[in-house]
Order: sequence, then C-alpha cells, then structure tokens
Amino acid sequence: MGDLKRSKSDRWLMGVCGGIARSMGVASIWVRLGAIAAAILIPGPGTLIVGGAYIALGYFLPEDQI
Repeated sequence: MGDLKRSKSDRWLMGVCGGIARSMGVASIWVRLGAIAAAILIPGPGTLIVGGAYIALGYFLPEDQI
C-alpha cells in the first residue's frame, strides 16, 4: 500500500475514494462501490459511520500533487 493522499484528478466529492484506490492499486469504481455497499450493509448507523469516516479522511488527508 502506497502513500495515502486524496486524489486531485480522480474525484467525485473530495477525492478520498480515488486516493484510496490509487494507494491500493485498484480501479476507483471498486472503492466507491465498496463504500456504498458498506454504508448500506453495516447494521444500525452504517451510513453515519461510513459517511463520518469519509468526511474525516477528506478533511485530514493531504491532497496529492498529481
């Protein structure tokens, strides 16, 4: 796993999924689909947990220069 940064070029909202995908070496669509599935399938407040993690990562992760 590489250096985790928000993607500047592969982003829909804040670039978090694009950055995670780049560091894992997978297509960003799979990370996005995984985040959506996790938000739906985690029992209880899954959407709040995944959404809160996304917002926290979007705020605290530095943005890449590419």
